[in-house]
Amino acid sequence: MAAISLQDVIKRYGHGPKANQVIHGVHAEVVDGEFIVIVGPSGCGKSTLLRMVAGLEEISGGTISIGGRVVNDLEPAERDIAMVFQNYALYPHMTVFENMAYGLKIARVPKDDIRARVDKAAEILELGHLLERKPRELSGGQRQRVAMGRAIVRQPQVFLFDEPLSNLDAKLRAQTRLEIQKLHRELRITSLFVTHDQVEAMTLAQRMIVMNGGRVEQFGTPEEVYHRPASTFVASFIGSPPMNLLKNAPGGRAGALLGIRPEHIEVVVVADAAPAPWQARVETVELLGAERLVYARLGDEPLIVRVEEGSPAPVPGARLHLAPREDRLHWFDAGTGLRLAGT
Repeated sequence: MAAISLQDVIKRYGHGPKANQVIHGVHAEVVDGEFIVIVGPSGCGKSTLLRMVAGLEEISGGTISIGGRVVNDLEPAERDIAMVFQNYALYPHMTVFENMAYGLKIARVPKDDIRARVDKAAEILELGHLLERKPRELSGGQRQRVAMGRAIVRQPQVFLFDEPLSNLDAKLRAQTRLEIQKLHRELRITSLFVTHDQVEAMTLAQRMIVMNGGRVEQFGTPEEVYHRPASTFVASFIGSPPMNLLKNAPGGRAGALLGIRPEHIEVVVVADAAPAPWQARVETVELLGAERLVYARLGDEPLIVRVEEGSPAPVPGARLHLAPREDRLHWFDAGTGLRLAGT
């Protein structure tokens, strides 16, 4: 196992004034044995950053260290990492056992050691009964577990996952997330996991790197990122539905955006003579089983309110009396989008 250090890492394509810089001075310190999720929208640079750690992309500036060793100029095979890709990359003519053992065979690991390592990985991933099957005989989830098993048998210092669940349906993604969590608890190998799915990020990460436009917007635990977003980008990207960001909310501050999550707004029943702090007009209501999402307008601004099951169901056109939780308000600079100091 090994810590990972990223110091002012830069990536640009091309040279001179026409060079296209896609990673802008990323800095991150990953603790030995930690599970880090790199999350962000398509094109934000998260996979490029992972590929630079893997050695599949050259870096244009800065330093990448694994286990205290600078790896900038090392080939992927010299970095002691194992990577799990989105497309599984299994050999169709080989059995599960042969796919998992192939890298060890090339490295001339003794046959008895190969058998022991594959059997151990198969036990962890519940693949023992599938070792003689070919990839075409497996489900998508089973193929992904084979790909993870192939990485496990390498016994690397670092696991790198590049959107490994994106080809699975929702049920399989949830199941495989649990398997990855279990795998990390057992092996405690330092891991970087790239995804564009904020649900995957929140459920898997011990800490998460939120990226936007090749820059780190925030690096923290899921709780920190959710409850104290560093910017309006993080506030709107992490959370489903996203945080409400309001320019002209009653009680607002000049030159600041007010942020509040839909679950932190209470629908209150009051007499017309004693109105609640906010009044909004309902536009539509979305039923999500145990809760409803109410899409409304507060003045001329859109607002989402989460209403729990059992509460009266608002109807389109109705007026809502709302009370935002004062201890759950967030304030951001309207110009920079950054969280205001002391809030």
